[in-house]
Amino acid sequence: MKLQLLSDLHLETESFDPQPAPGAELLVLAGDIDSTWAGYERFAGWPVPVLVVAGNHEYDGRDVDAAAAGLRALCTRLGHTFLEREATVLTAADGLRLRVLGSTRWSDFDLYGAAQRPRAERAAGYFMRLMGSTRAGRPFDAAAVREEALACRAWLEAELSRSPQGRWDKTVVITHFAPSLASADPRYGRQPGTASFCNADDDLIPRADLWLHGHVHCRHDYRVERAGRAPTRVVCQALGLAKKGEQAGYDPGRLIEI
Repeated sequence: MKLQLLSDLHLETESFDPQPAPGAELLVLAGDIDSTWAGYERFAGWPVPVLVVAGNHEYDGRDVDAAAAGLRALCTRLGHTFLEREATVLTAADGLRLRVLGSTRWSDFDLYGAAQRPRAERAAGYFMRLMGSTRAGRPFDAAAVREEALACRAWLEAELSRSPQGRWDKTVVITHFAPSLASADPRYGRQPGTASFCNADDDLIPRADLWLHGHVHCRHDYRVERAGRAPTRVVCQALGLAKKGEQAGYDPGRLIEI
């Protein structure tokens, strides 16, 4: 299967006109498409199925539970599939059965280990204030984010431990947050704030065949070795912000094959 991956388009501020990639069988939107949600209308009538995983900015200024329900309803109206701790199985034109696991997979702030978690959570306070989200009337702060992140992690781990039993051939994971420090933005490196962008899911990566993510405003395409099997491929195809020079060299029509 050949798929098109888009994330971090930030259509609430950026001038970008998404177009279908020739030859793609699937479009994956891996979060931070538009904090106002208006940009999702641009994908109505897309010629191939569209899978959506929300980014953190889709929750800006909203109650996170109400936002998840609202974005799901919008995706349903537009004919897209919204995934939050959910799996779906797709069949490619060549008959390949692809299991797709989708979750925002929020930061649990354990990127550098439990001892460094307090520093990572303090650094996250800045991003949480910018988001301005709530849950049940309370601020969606670092502690609340970690609670949600651990639920995402537990779900992913359970799903990736399941045997296919003939129901699928390969597994793709879609998260907004990055699964490894290997996906960190090289401009910022190993600093506490990076734990708001990357998780230490390195132990889970080899259980998937392909892992797609966004959130970091740079592009990645690397492989993680697996004993006796083809390596897992990890890809980020984020657009980012023009004013920061993050869009230089971006190829929105690039195809990812599994």
